[in-house]
Amino acid sequence: MSAVKKPAKIALAVAVAALLPALTAAPASAVANDDKPGTQGQPGKADPGKAGKTRKDPDPPPAAMSTVGGAQLGRPGTQVKLGAGAPVLPMDLTGRSWIVADAENGQVLASHNAHWRLPPASTLKMLFADTVLPKFPKTDVHTVTPADLEGMGEGSSIVPIHANLPYTVHDLWLGVFLRSGNDAVHALAAMNGGVPKTVQDMQAHADDLQALDTHVVSPDGYDAPGQVSSAYDLTLFARSGLQKKDFREYCSTASAKFPGAEGKTAEGKTPEREYFEIQNTNRLLTGENGLSPYKGIAGVKNGNTTNAGATFTGVAERDGRVLLVTVMNPDSAEGQAVYKEAARLLDWGFAAAGKVTPVGELVPPKSAAPSGAPQGSQPSAAGGRDTAKAAVTTKKGPGSGGIGTALAIAGGALVVVAAGVFLLNRRWPLPELVRRKK
Repeated sequence: MSAVKKPAKIALAVAVAALLPALTAAPASAVANDDKPGTQGQPGKADPGKAGKTRKDPDPPPAAMSTVGGAQLGRPGTQVKLGAGAPVLPMDLTGRSWIVADAENGQVLASHNAHWRLPPASTLKMLFADTVLPKFPKTDVHTVTPADLEGMGEGSSIVPIHANLPYTVHDLWLGVFLRSGNDAVHALAAMNGGVPKTVQDMQAHADDLQALDTHVVSPDGYDAPGQVSSAYDLTLFARSGLQKKDFREYCSTASAKFPGAEGKTAEGKTPEREYFEIQNTNRLLTGENGLSPYKGIAGVKNGNTTNAGATFTGVAERDGRVLLVTVMNPDSAEGQAVYKEAARLLDWGFAAAGKVTPVGELVPPKSAAPSGAPQGSQPSAAGGRDTAKAAVTTKKGPGSGGIGTALAIAGGALVVVAAGVFLLNRRWPLPELVRRKK
């Protein structure tokens, strides 16, 4: 470990410790379930006999899958190489597919059917955000038209947003990340030239990221014939997105004020805008429904549809190490299983780091030169060498709560997180960092 990197890791640990209480202290509010309103726990059939056991899937994965990131990742079943002193994997994992990886160097610590092409649900919104978010300043204002809201799937999760009213881009991204609002996705897609163009852009970006298991049909992740991704690809989307400051801010926001319909005022006066609270549906971030916030969690996205079941990608830090985990479609009678299994895998990953031989790697984008930043990435300029300069002031006001409050309380801690860890990935594929850790 280099002397340069140690201060960044120390700063990171302090930053996350300072940031987490601010993110999770907001009061809970009722929210629609992601993608599938009215559905609690896990979708589909639950077999109580499978609780606490490794899943035996009646629909087995393909015998051979993609080998992007390493040949072992293309094999069906669980892939792990335990070294001396390494803990065994948790027994109570029922996800059809999952992966645990180091967010800094990209090493895959363990996986299970990592390249199995499965419906992604709203975790696909990570790709949507990574593709579209850099295109529009957050201060831009868009007046939503009725046409913007057409074409959403029946029962879609919504913020809600209202036609014929203006919203800032910042408002719309809060709706995407916190409420998983398909209406917010469609409004942003309209700004981007429409749904077909946005789907095309997302597919092109997925291809550049070497997320070759992914076929995009709908920008919001709603079930659509042929729409698939994989635990490996979703982790690539998260890793790429987390190198963008705004992406990090939105995905780690616990709650925020969102503009609603115009309020009632006295005759002859301009109606004032109403605001209501929205809460992040990532239960490892906010807690609720029998879950406590996961220590060190900093995002990123959850999903739930009939075909996909529950899906989740999360990022967390402990003792200066940052891990990414993705779990797809657990089959368990355990409530909130996707979060609990993700938490178990994170616990294992933190305990096993340095004691396992990686089974693969998260590959860099095709467009990324070995010594350059990934195309389209907009990292903070300060980098990991000067975290003091990375702190920013965020204004707090109607429609801009949540992370604005957290940054005010934590003194720019989230940006310190970015400077301390995620920006290390600007050196794709991190050849110097990998050599130091070997």
